[in-house]
Amino acid sequence: MKTTIEHHTIPINGIHLHLVECGDPQGEPLLLLHGFPEFWYGWHRQIDFLAEAGYRLLIPDQRGYHLSDKPAGARAYQIDTLAKDVIGILDARGIEKVLLIGHDWGGAVAWHVAMTYPERLKKLVNLNIPHPRIMVKTLKANREQRRRSWYIFFFQLPWLPEYMLRKNNYRNLRLTLQKTSAPDTFSEETLKRYLTAWQQPGALTAMLNWYRAAFRLLRGRKINPRITVPTLLIWGKQDKALTHLMAQPSIDLCDDGRLEMIEEASHWVQHEAPERVNELIGAFLRETSA
Repeated sequence: MKTTIEHHTIPINGIHLHLVECGDPQGEPLLLLHGFPEFWYGWHRQIDFLAEAGYRLLIPDQRGYHLSDKPAGARAYQIDTLAKDVIGILDARGIEKVLLIGHDWGGAVAWHVAMTYPERLKKLVNLNIPHPRIMVKTLKANREQRRRSWYIFFFQLPWLPEYMLRKNNYRNLRLTLQKTSAPDTFSEETLKRYLTAWQQPGALTAMLNWYRAAFRLLRGRKINPRITVPTLLIWGKQDKALTHLMAQPSIDLCDDGRLEMIEEASHWVQHEAPERVNELIGAFLRETSA
């Protein structure tokens, strides 16, 4: 990695988050949110590109992950709290508005930020994550998506998911990444970094608590689902967990939205097609800049 990165620990929303910062300190702020079971390094194929483009990058380990605090209990990982973490980062760094990019669970947080704090965003880019309203609707109505989402229901159980994922030095978690991606998507070096993150005390339960808290979305409070900020949704069509049929309906909930489908890529689109993803992100941010 050519870009020089800095590691910081900052107090946010009653906890401490590990935050990677790099790029031009005077550049336009851009915050990237990783998903499960990754950490800040999940964006390593985008960092150089975005830093060289002149952006000021902020990339946290979200709460429960890697070097960030891991508060106990599923309640600590409710979506409102996760969104407040994002706002806390912006406030701590004196940023009024930010470009926000998310993948997987990071994308779910990004959607929620866009719905609840639209005044803090300039633009939104999400990768392989449907709008929450569409996810809930599809889970209820689509048997195929329920089949694909079996793990969400399994993760609701106490202790057993932790046992199954941790056994044999996290073999099942490693296989999950490998079996749901194209061959050689995750190098041995990357998998070693991920293993180190998973082995942090309390991390695995905290990561699963995101799913345990999220189950309450099915009966959660109602908020306006419209996305008012310019939005780009990038979707790897070969996603084994999330059907691509949720992509266009998600964009239909955006006032100014665009969908880019990458036919050959899976859920791990930013790893498998980094040049294309970077190109799409770069063009979208440039052409929609104020």
